[in-house]
Amino acid sequence: MPFLILILLVPIVELTVLIQVGSQIGALGAIGLTVLTAIVGLSLVRSQGLGVMQRAQQNMAQGQTTAPEVIEGGMLAFAGLCLLIPGFITDALGALLLLPPLRQQFAKSVLTSRFIRFGHAQHFGHGQFQQGRSSQGDSQGNTFDGEFERKDDRDRLN
Repeated sequence: MPFLILILLVPIVELTVLIQVGSQIGALGAIGLTVLTAIVGLSLVRSQGLGVMQRAQQNMAQGQTTAPEVIEGGMLAFAGLCLLIPGFITDALGALLLLPPLRQQFAKSVLTSRFIRFGHAQHFGHGQFQQGRSSQGDSQGNTFDGEFERKDDRDRLN
């Protein structure tokens, strides 16, 4: 229900603000400003998205978690959507999401909240993928080596 109210309320508020700005700077000025914020904002989303993707690749190469970068990438996608929607309020929200310190703080708070738990993925293999030992070299007995033979259902019944 709150999502439905938000879907109905956002266009009404955006149109109201757009009309008020248009009455102050003119209709063509308001339309031009809206188009300009979309173009500039999307180019910023693209460049910052590439930076987040590079950080995620570096973290993966080092065997560290990429959870903050995934959350930041989602926030950048939402920022791009906000910047594409015509209006000044959604443009302001999209511009706020383009600020890296704000985005990183939000991602950090999401990761430390009870909403999402990623566990200890950053400690997996101590930064590398580990291969299991063979049965001869495994002193703990965790690796089993064996053979099997597949039998048809008809053979099992007899």
